[in-house]
Amino acid sequence: MVLRQTIRAVRGAGHDAMLCVGSQGRGCLEDAGVPIRRYWYRRSRFRILTLFTFVASQLMLYRLLSRSKLPKDAVIYVNTLLPFGAALWGRMHGHRVITHVHEVSISPSPLRKFLVGMQQRCADRLIYVSRDNRDRLPIADVPQAVVPNPVAPEIATLGANTPYMSRRSGQFEVLMLASPRDFKGVPEFVALARSFEAHPDIMFTLVLNGDATEVARYVPAVKRPSNLGLHPRTEAPEHFYATADILLNLSRPDEWVETFGLTLVEAMAFGVPVIGPPVGGPVEIITHGKEGYLCDGRDASRLHALVAGLAQDPTLARSMSEAARTRASDFTMSQFTANLAAQLQQIYTKKETS
Repeated sequence: MVLRQTIRAVRGAGHDAMLCVGSQGRGCLEDAGVPIRRYWYRRSRFRILTLFTFVASQLMLYRLLSRSKLPKDAVIYVNTLLPFGAALWGRMHGHRVITHVHEVSISPSPLRKFLVGMQQRCADRLIYVSRDNRDRLPIADVPQAVVPNPVAPEIATLGANTPYMSRRSGQFEVLMLASPRDFKGVPEFVALARSFEAHPDIMFTLVLNGDATEVARYVPAVKRPSNLGLHPRTEAPEHFYATADILLNLSRPDEWVETFGLTLVEAMAFGVPVIGPPVGGPVEIITHGKEGYLCDGRDASRLHALVAGLAQDPTLARSMSEAARTRASDFTMSQFTANLAAQLQQIYTKKETS
């Protein structure tokens, strides 16, 4: 999603773009409005096999770029540290390289050291999504900037035109969107829902980034509390934000540090109060007690109390909703485009003077 906004921003700043995607499937990048070139990559439930296919995919990416006949002044934009094949190709062929860093939690450690080392050698500029992201994954001797992620214009517009009302779906709705991984706090969310089963006026909605089969396998029906609605991957999260009373991000701080927290600001654009982890990018988005709360999802009793308190206090919910909507206005597409254009200008200026 952030890559799609980046492509829009690049084109909005007057630049052409071509996209190389390491996937054979379809997704939100299909409507990015740029030519797409695909190279092979496949994940596996066996980590060693995934590592092998990842390395092979980067060799294919390098080969694809070698055949692409890019202009000599083309800038290679690398989204996340993983596509090191593009960074290496750009450096070897005299192109400027911008790497957009989104991650911190990379394992195993040798892979992390390798990817960081590649960027030290290949990148001309690094863009981090938060100050915390930059501080947790410092890459020395490369010019750096912090550019927060934007809320997509269509989500921002719909959010601005959707008034927040407590229990607007008829019940107090607690929402979370996450990957189907334990470290994203899904078990904690399911346990939280189970702790509210005696309260029929409080419902939980979980949207997982996987197809229906994967979602059903990860959260079997026999293990779901009765007040939990489960949904597979969606390309329209705004439909869920529009009825939610509160949005949660329960990523485990010691296993997965959220470098930004896009679902938090998207929900806030709808005036939805939020709860996020007390580390990483969410700390730069949420002021505890104002737009929502910062809470470790593994603190079950405190998490339960925060959700229950907001469900029982519509006045507090309204106050947090107003603050959330105001805070979301700091993450607009126009600001993101201006910031990204400034980084591109620095790259082109440097190239012209070198």
